[in-house]
Amino acid sequence: MNPDILFLTILVAVVLIGSAFCSGVEAALLTVNPLRVHELAAGHPKVRGAKKLAKLRLRLGRTLTVLSIANNSFNIFGSLMLGIYATVVFSAGFDRALFSISLTILVLLVGEILPKSLGAKLSLKISLISAPILHLLSVLMRPLILPLEHLLPVITAESEITTDEEEIRQMTRLGLQKGQIEADEAAMIGKVFQLNDLTARDLMTPRVAAPSLDGSTALGDLKPLLLTNNSQCWVVLGKEVDKVLGIAKRERLLTALVQGQTQLTPIDLCEAVEFVPEMIRADRLLTSFNKDKKGVRVVVDEFGAFVGLIGAEAVLAVLAGWWRTSKKW
Repeated sequence: MNPDILFLTILVAVVLIGSAFCSGVEAALLTVNPLRVHELAAGHPKVRGAKKLAKLRLRLGRTLTVLSIANNSFNIFGSLMLGIYATVVFSAGFDRALFSISLTILVLLVGEILPKSLGAKLSLKISLISAPILHLLSVLMRPLILPLEHLLPVITAESEITTDEEEIRQMTRLGLQKGQIEADEAAMIGKVFQLNDLTARDLMTPRVAAPSLDGSTALGDLKPLLLTNNSQCWVVLGKEVDKVLGIAKRERLLTALVQGQTQLTPIDLCEAVEFVPEMIRADRLLTSFNKDKKGVRVVVDEFGAFVGLIGAEAVLAVLAGWWRTSKKW
């Protein structure tokens, strides 16, 4: 083979490979899931190249600038050099024209379209493999990149991983449509967000319906009420208005009756009560039941007055889809 033709072929291959690499990596970086990259960088065992990829994604503007410089160097400068050298190799004008048309088609197909399609399809693999090379290019081009960053500050902006409630809802819908998330899981996610919009006042059993006992009344006198009412917890009230003395559990009251301790009063058998404001959000309220999952809370208004009763079941009913069913204490 003619040495000039061989050298020209090698130059064409270098331009195409360089352009394809830059185009494919750029497409991969723009389409790779940033959450997946963050997970791999912080995961155990750590994936090779994940940390460097996370750093490159953090400064995405700088990374894309490096790729743009490299890609345009191959596409523009490389093509110009090939055109000049082709005029030396090919004497006939037809041959030069055919070479130019062929080179243009090859750059479009092999250097741009095909690698970008592969980069978008295999974004994570290509991003991880190319991260060390891209990191090295960033270091080598730093003398050129730093002046550009001073002229164009937007290049230095960090690409932080953020999301919001609406975005998560949309992702849940897409996951449901694609079959990646079950219908009940999607419904549960929506109900979790609903907790932030509800308060204790929305979920509580109002005072007029909350089971209560006069703290000074003997169990013997309360026996008919305790046997006919299935409430699991009772608010023990004092003689003063809104004077809540504690919470008495039905099991403990009935045990005392069976043992013949009819002279005892609810005050003797009640437990300390925990108060919560009526405007506390349901998600915060749910965390307060971590240690006492079967307990109840007395809901008070802004003046400290007893306005209702609420238990963990009322909050969990929202997640289970049972909200607004009748509450039994």
